[in-house]
Amino acid sequence: MIKKIAVDQLQLGMYVHDLNCGWMEHGFLRNRFLIKAEANLDKIRGLGIQELYIDTDKGLDVIQAPTESEVEEALEQDLALVAGKEGPLAAHQVSLAEERIQAKRIQNEAIGLMNNLMEDGRLGRVPDLEPLGPLVDEMVGSILRNQDALLGLSRIRRVGRYTLEHSVNVSILLIAFAKSLGLDRPAIQAIGVGGLLHDLGKSLLPAAILNKPGSLSEEEFALMREHVAHTYRLVSRIPNVPKIALAVIAEHHERADGSGYPKSKKADETTRYGRMAAIIDVYDAITTDRVYHKGLEPHEALRKLLEWSRHHFDQQLVQQFIRCVGIYPVGTLVRLRSGRLGVVIESGREGLFHPVVRVIMDARQRRYLAVEDVDLSRLGKGSEERITGVESPQRWGIKPHEVLQLPV
Repeated sequence: MIKKIAVDQLQLGMYVHDLNCGWMEHGFLRNRFLIKAEANLDKIRGLGIQELYIDTDKGLDVIQAPTESEVEEALEQDLALVAGKEGPLAAHQVSLAEERIQAKRIQNEAIGLMNNLMEDGRLGRVPDLEPLGPLVDEMVGSILRNQDALLGLSRIRRVGRYTLEHSVNVSILLIAFAKSLGLDRPAIQAIGVGGLLHDLGKSLLPAAILNKPGSLSEEEFALMREHVAHTYRLVSRIPNVPKIALAVIAEHHERADGSGYPKSKKADETTRYGRMAAIIDVYDAITTDRVYHKGLEPHEALRKLLEWSRHHFDQQLVQQFIRCVGIYPVGTLVRLRSGRLGVVIESGREGLFHPVVRVIMDARQRRYLAVEDVDLSRLGKGSEERITGVESPQRWGIKPHEVLQLPV
């Protein structure tokens, strides 16, 4: 049985099932292992891990500890409470179909620009940030018109482009997050710049570390963590970079309890922008497939952020982020009361429980259906159709990123 325990309950003879730190770089070669030595206990505590999961079938038990399913059920209830505080949403300025054309162009330009900036870094050149302002302005404009277009594209990943796509996705998500918080346009643009640049220093890391298809050693992790300082040095010497952008760069790996890096700052020692970036950076990272781990589905990732916010992230900001992207973010595979399966493609207008779902399968008969977009906030009177749960795409052989690219 899988159970969740506090780190101070961990002892020799217990079997670690999940270190519960998907956002953290660490030197353990495996995430699942038997605790055989005090050194392992000291190492786990030294990482700043507060809670983790054990397998009681493979090691010692903690009788009163909650099971994994009990924890997940409680988190689902918490997610529903967070989402329930959001009323009707503002109408999109343009349709998803219309905005997706612009969003695709903007995304391609952003990835191309990031590739150029990373190449500048690798060659020792001062990055040319002049094109950044107009591009981020376009990104902000797209988010303001209909954020679901760019958010949908951010779910489409290509092998071998993680660093570039991650930087663009973090910028997109930060812009949407900042908009939801009511920040003014200059602040939104500044935080978007910070998102694009936050990992620029990785261009100075050895390719063998950056592209290693497995766990890093302690020494390699130490080098990887230096990307924050590398980025700050590269960017801070360029005139007119907004202070908000520099805060995003400097603080996106800090944690509310002081367990982050590079300066082990606690929540009250960091800026709001840095705390926002910490959430977004982790969300995009844990929802991305990598060579050495399978990405979480968006809804599951929100659940983990909510769980981790007890210690590592700003709780109020995590809750606002959930309201920003929705309890069922774009790209989530959901089951409807009718037994149909579909992928969320757009937020609805009557709150977070009523998005637009692209229906593609009858789960009861396990057969594909003619594609249909169902706006759960615009159903006819008396309709009982609603989302009843989240499904695993792997179980049904559905690829949400392909569904998102179908014609609107």
